Amino acid sequence: MFQHDKKLLQPVRIDAPNANYATLLQEQLGGPQGELKAAMQYLSQSMRIKDPEIKDLFLDIAVEELGHMEMVATCVNLLNGHEPNACNATIGNVEAHVLSGLTPMLTNASGYLWTAAYVNETGDLAADLLSDIAAEQRAKVVYQYLYRQIQDNGVKEMIDFLLNREEAHNTMFREAFNRIQDSGSQQDWGITADSRVYFDLSKPGGQSFNPASKQPPSFNM
Repeated sequence: MFQHDKKLLQPVRIDAPNANYATLLQEQLGGPQGELKAAMQYLSQSMRIKDPEIKDLFLDIAVEELGHMEMVATCVNLLNGHEPNACNATIGNVEAHVLSGLTPMLTNASGYLWTAAYVNETGDLAADLLSDIAAEQRAKVVYQYLYRQIQDNGVKEMIDFLLNREEAHNTMFREAFNRIQDSGSQQDWGITADSRVYFDLSKPGGQSFNPASKQPPSFNM
């Protein structure tokens, strides 16, 4: 069971409306690295997890991602202003001004609808955790791009908060991954000779995986 707390994880404010930037921020609502994708991915993955602590971790982070989505939607609302005016939204997704009455839509910055195809789930905890670590890292990169393209201090405060939460989730997933080294697809990791061979296919060679030592990587098992 989930409950809605009307208090945002952090207050959201803006210095001034900016419809063009609102379309950029849509990326983190309905894009492939956005908050809805993260929430649905972790929620879906949790349904198969047997470890109660890791299951709780997935559910806690999934619910927090919905809170992030609420913050982003609030910010998009503020940036769009009070009256539809597509003349002020000259890039990307302008559908909010002609279709949804400024309601933040579940689309990316170009107006493409969110899809469950963004969600990765395998039923193998190691594989799913690695997907989640990568998802948090990619989300951080998108927020960094967004941060660099706005001078609005209120928006930057929100993005800074969300950036740091992506780092926190990344750390939590990494710690969970370290706990499951002898389970699932990790059980048979590196047991054959083929899993410990490096193919130096860059010719001329000498600068393979480790430029400092000019040696291929070590596979000490």
